[in-house]
Amino acid sequence: MRLGSGAFAASCVAIEVIGVAIFIRGFFPAPVRSSARPEHDAETPAPEPVAGVRSNWTKLPPPLFSKVVIVLIDALRDDFVFGSKGVKYMPYTTYLVEKGASHSFVAEAKPPTVTMPRIKALMTGSLPGFVDVIRNLNSPVLLEDNVLRQAKAAGKRIIFYGDETWVKLFPKHFVEYDGTTSFFVSDYIEVDKNVTRHLDKVLKRGDWDVLILHYLGLDHIGHISGPNSPLIGHKLSEMDSVLMKIHTSLLSKDRETLLPSLLVLCGDHGMSETGSHGASSTEEVSTPLLLISSAFERKPGDIRHPKHVQQTDLAATLAIGLGLPIPKDSVGSLLFPVIEGKPMREQLRFLHLNTLQLSKLLQENVPSYEKDPGFEQFKMAEKLHGNWVKLHLEENHSDILLGLGTKVLRQYLGALKTLSLSLSTQVAQYDMYSMAVGTLIVLEVLALFLLSTPHVLCRKAELDVPLLSPVFSLLFYLVFLVLSAIHVLVCTSSESSCYLCSLSWLAAGAVMLLVSALFCAILSALIRMVIDSTLLKKNAADASSGWSEVNLLLLLGTVGHVLSLGASSFVEEEHQTWYFLINTLCLALSQETCRSYFLGDECEPQRHSHVEQQCVNLLACPLQDSTSYNTPESGTAGKRVSLLEAQGSCKWWTVLASPWLVLLCCRLLRSLNQTGVQGAHRPDFSHWLTSSDHKVQLSGLAALSLVVIFMLVQRRCSLVSKVALALGLLGVFCYRAAIGIVQFPWQSDNKGISKGIIEARFVYVFVLGTLFTGTKDLLKAQVIATDFQTKTVGLWEMHSGLVLLAALLLRPHNLPVLAFSLLIQTVMTKFIWKPLRHDAAEITVMHYWFGQAFFYFQGNSNNIATIDISAGFVGLDTYMEVPATFLTVFGTYVGPVLWASHLVYFLSSEGNNGSALSRSCFCYALICSVPVATYIVLVTSLRYHLFIWSVFSPKLLYEGMHLLITAAICAVFTATNQTRHRRA
Repeated sequence: MRLGSGAFAASCVAIEVIGVAIFIRGFFPAPVRSSARPEHDAETPAPEPVAGVRSNWTKLPPPLFSKVVIVLIDALRDDFVFGSKGVKYMPYTTYLVEKGASHSFVAEAKPPTVTMPRIKALMTGSLPGFVDVIRNLNSPVLLEDNVLRQAKAAGKRIIFYGDETWVKLFPKHFVEYDGTTSFFVSDYIEVDKNVTRHLDKVLKRGDWDVLILHYLGLDHIGHISGPNSPLIGHKLSEMDSVLMKIHTSLLSKDRETLLPSLLVLCGDHGMSETGSHGASSTEEVSTPLLLISSAFERKPGDIRHPKHVQQTDLAATLAIGLGLPIPKDSVGSLLFPVIEGKPMREQLRFLHLNTLQLSKLLQENVPSYEKDPGFEQFKMAEKLHGNWVKLHLEENHSDILLGLGTKVLRQYLGALKTLSLSLSTQVAQYDMYSMAVGTLIVLEVLALFLLSTPHVLCRKAELDVPLLSPVFSLLFYLVFLVLSAIHVLVCTSSESSCYLCSLSWLAAGAVMLLVSALFCAILSALIRMVIDSTLLKKNAADASSGWSEVNLLLLLGTVGHVLSLGASSFVEEEHQTWYFLINTLCLALSQETCRSYFLGDECEPQRHSHVEQQCVNLLACPLQDSTSYNTPESGTAGKRVSLLEAQGSCKWWTVLASPWLVLLCCRLLRSLNQTGVQGAHRPDFSHWLTSSDHKVQLSGLAALSLVVIFMLVQRRCSLVSKVALALGLLGVFCYRAAIGIVQFPWQSDNKGISKGIIEARFVYVFVLGTLFTGTKDLLKAQVIATDFQTKTVGLWEMHSGLVLLAALLLRPHNLPVLAFSLLIQTVMTKFIWKPLRHDAAEITVMHYWFGQAFFYFQGNSNNIATIDISAGFVGLDTYMEVPATFLTVFGTYVGPVLWASHLVYFLSSEGNNGSALSRSCFCYALICSVPVATYIVLVTSLRYHLFIWSVFSPKLLYEGMHLLITAAICAVFTATNQTRHRRA
């Protein structure tokens, strides 16, 4: 079966995406869980421990509070309440923290710090899996035991207003609710007004037990303009007034009830210095937790500093406060200050219930639980507790009873802390079977790539893929039967859940067929390569290779980057790797241009002719069948003529200075956005630009960048596309001015801002129009034998449409990144690639390197917090999942996508018969597949590493998404290469 090398690469990457998806599904495991299902009837609570006599306390303790109000402010960082911002903008809350009847804590949220997993942690007390960062976009029903389920089972009435994620997680728990869209980040006013408008009515009523309010406005402001925006202060003041209204209402109601009420102020996660969240920086994991109740009255001079606790501790505390069983999967500890004022017997009873629940969870998840220090402490505390109860029932009120009670208390608190820590750090069960199958598919695809590489280097337009004959061979069916038997054996003997075993037999059989076919194809390709190499040994002595410095750099740089992925520090600071590589590439290109101009034939290695000769000797591919982009008859002569021609069209010094110009541009871009972990906190030019004091400078730079973008893009566009591009870029500036980030010279600072819906949609019209025009030209070139110019114009117009969309989605301070990207593409095309006549494979690797570098130039990293989700809501007035996801992904991967788009245009515009584009597609797919396959193996071996969730797991998600984008890019390569055209 013969396939073009581009079509073969696109097919392989598509299969690799399936393998990576299966691996990711198995790699992100479910955390520790109780074997008891929440739908079962409530168990009888454990009796109070007692030595020798029977206790008369066998029921759950009565509730501590009559009503509970939970005010959850999304992205509320601890310093927004306990720091200078809290003092300035939240005076009432600050008074409660410093002098009021309250207990304050700094609650640590575990990564991933996104909303849905954090809500699950608050209500279940468990640690959600990292894969919940993906489910955050579409939250499923929460099936685990949780506080709200226990409250509903106890007959308590729950009311909710706010983020609709709660409604998705708890669809049948609320007697009254009003959900608001959480992902429409452009709205930070109405989204909170829709919550507050219910307050007056519901606070006057007494027909509820639990009230939950989830405010989203602060999080949305952070995504739009960061934590230092002046809008943050206004929003904190608004939240302070809401808190004061609720607290005063609860105080007035406390006079009429026997039990006090409880007001909880908390955040689900924090906010990074860029305004996002999702990772594990201190700003993202530190959230305030404030418990306010008249039961916590403090004496004059009683100073209570915020204590550090875990976010999971709230579930156990709420359950005890409402007189409910603690959720079975909770790994949290009861916040002791809540019960500190109660009698000793009640304190010990509460602590015993919490410690017993944690010990049961430990027994169900740790085989050697008896050796755990926390379990040993619990047994000792339970024994001492029984002795204390015996003395208490004997009405012994001596000092011995008091001393023993204090000792039991300390023992329980120590056991709680140790057990909670053991369960929190307990490694979850990986789905090793799914991981193994996914890894096998990925490695098989990589093996096919590597075995096909010599044929592609030989510049064959088509590959003879050994697929049909192996499929009808005995080996294929034998491998399929063996894999099916292994699948049945694993699925029938495995006690833990397995993703592949949960699939239908038809789907699982399809996976086994795919693995078998790939295995047989690899064997056939390997046998053919061995036969070909033995037949051509006679010519091996004549083979010689000439590698230039650029060739060696591209090879060693790519391999070095892959090897660096095994170290957590290199993953965190991967941008430094790419910055180093492109800087070194610029120096190598400078050396090559100087040598080609000044020394000419004397020192230039015979690169192309030697590579071709080696391919002939190894694979016997005739030169008359080889077609490639700009292959000169002699590598040196071709270079020499090219540089002489370059001097005729431009000054010689521009050719020699072009690598240094690119190097200068890259150095300037490094100063724009600090990224990674080590340097993310350092001041950079973007922070200076985005501060409210420098709006004029930001506006000027954004306008200048848009003008440069227009000048660089419009040169190859048709007249209609030029007009569309100009109006679209003008609309981009109008959109940013409408939402208040930039301003026109005649616009005042106090002008009311809007969501910019009309302006953004105005730009979308021109984006779609430009893309449609380009697509029409491509289809015209494919269906009709038309002029070659039609295809190249169509490709450039599609490229310009993507540039216009990128200009709309990128934040204004990142517009220089887009302008410099286009400038470097222009310089490299005119002064490097064309004069030096680089091979298509070299040009592909360079485009890939620059695409990766520009991914980091725009401020991205391997940290989920750097994803700008506000790009997904530009021009949308309601949340639509598919458009929002597409725009967010495109806004994140602007660099790689635009450089790949330019690669397609550049190779197509050189007027060859398509082999260069096919080879380029193959090379692009190969250099994307090697890091993915290597990283999957590394992550599997490092799955017990200390930083597996904070460093390696986010990178795995990035690699998976990058591979998916690569599959789409390869599909575009292949579709473009099918276009039939002729020269004028």
